Amino acid sequence: MFNHTHPYPPFNLEKATKLIVGTLPPPRFTKGDLKPGDVNFSYGSIDGQLWPILNTIFNLNLDFETTEKAIKQRKEFLLSRDIGVCDIVASAQRKKVDASDIGMQDVVLRDIFGYLTKHKQVDTLLFTGGNSKNGPEYFFRKACKKQSIQLEIVQNTVPRIHRFYLDDRKITTVSLTAPSGAANRAVGSIALYKELKAKNQKFNTLDFRVMQYTPFF
Repeated sequence: MFNHTHPYPPFNLEKATKLIVGTLPPPRFTKGDLKPGDVNFSYGSIDGQLWPILNTIFNLNLDFETTEKAIKQRKEFLLSRDIGVCDIVASAQRKKVDASDIGMQDVVLRDIFGYLTKHKQVDTLLFTGGNSKNGPEYFFRKACKKQSIQLEIVQNTVPRIHRFYLDDRKITTVSLTAPSGAANRAVGSIALYKELKAKNQKFNTLDFRVMQYTPFF
């Protein structure tokens, strides 16, 4: 079994009003065996789409390379927009060493509600995936049950939006389509994507995510 531990602590919790919440980066980030083009920071996989999405939305001109400059660019952007990163999984065991959420076993969660209680300026959680098994919303719902917190539906179509109350403060959650290649098949099945693709054959899954993510970032 591979002990897949999260290699990065939460980032910018002190000032963030929005938190990006995922699960774990690919195991190679834990092992320190990066691919060319990986950035040694949250969501830094060269195969991932979160930073390409944000790069497009904000015209950031990011470097996609394994350098300190690339890490600094991403940190400076998050700090400038009051965005934090607080993935919900601390560690998991894996029989197969891959990046699939479904392959995680014996999952240990971070204390997400401890962070939210301490950092009272946070008002939005942006899940990089939905409520499918072992996704970030799935684990967050488990944490809610332990806290006897009820999620109220605001929007039940993708991206699903909920809200809850913590110490009389309202917090919104948004379950975005996962920024991974593995989720491209799911994007392809979305009616709106099919409609937009039919109108413009050059429209692709990255374009769809840019359109979906923009209002929330």
